[in-house]
Amino acid sequence: METIPFMGASSFGWLYWVIQPHLAMHIPDGFLNLPVILVTWIIALALITLAIKRSQAEYQERAVPLMGVCAAFIFAAQMINFPIPGGTSGHLLGGTLAGALLGPWAGSLVMVAVFIVQAVLFQDGGLTVLGANIFNMGLIGTFGGYYLYRTIRFATGRDTLRGMTIGAAIAAWTSVVVASVMCALELAVSGTVPLAVGLTAMASWHVVIGIGEALITVVALSFIWRTRPDLFYDPPRQTKSPMSRPVSRY
Repeated sequence: METIPFMGASSFGWLYWVIQPHLAMHIPDGFLNLPVILVTWIIALALITLAIKRSQAEYQERAVPLMGVCAAFIFAAQMINFPIPGGTSGHLLGGTLAGALLGPWAGSLVMVAVFIVQAVLFQDGGLTVLGANIFNMGLIGTFGGYYLYRTIRFATGRDTLRGMTIGAAIAAWTSVVVASVMCALELAVSGTVPLAVGLTAMASWHVVIGIGEALITVVALSFIWRTRPDLFYDPPRQTKSPMSRPVSRY
């Protein structure tokens, strides 16, 4: 019977976790099997190593303060939960936001730092599964979010607020939903919960949470666009980015 993972005391932990969307993306220790843990750690470490090398090659020193400010903002914003129907809540992930401002490489490093601090100091997610949490929420959200945002923005108006807004909104929402689906797949492969149940629970909540992610991302990026558009990784053509080398970003 596939209902075995729900029997006993552990079932209450899973049920509580799956009905609390602000916890559901932070996988705790004991929910993934060893092969999934190893694979996600290998992928996460490989991408982190590549991100460090690319960031060192592409970014100027003046980008470092922006990385710190961005990390602090995302960390603080993740501490604030917003209510969703059903008496539960969600919070910002921030991958698309970091990608839009810092690019996929430096943005990924910022997200990695945020999730490490959360896991170590606030027990948001387990340490053994930190690679999976970084992969799901940080790397998928940042890389996937950035490239989707960039594609849509360039197609709808690279140098317009409208184009940026549409791209950021769609990318932010999509990154949250895709990350939740990936989380459900990892749990199913680990034998923790049946795939159909995991996908239904995770995707249904995060379709709603993604709306909040999109709104926060758009509000933050719109303010920066109006005040300091040069801070974008792909700034409007009339301004020049102080933190990247355009010739090596593609």
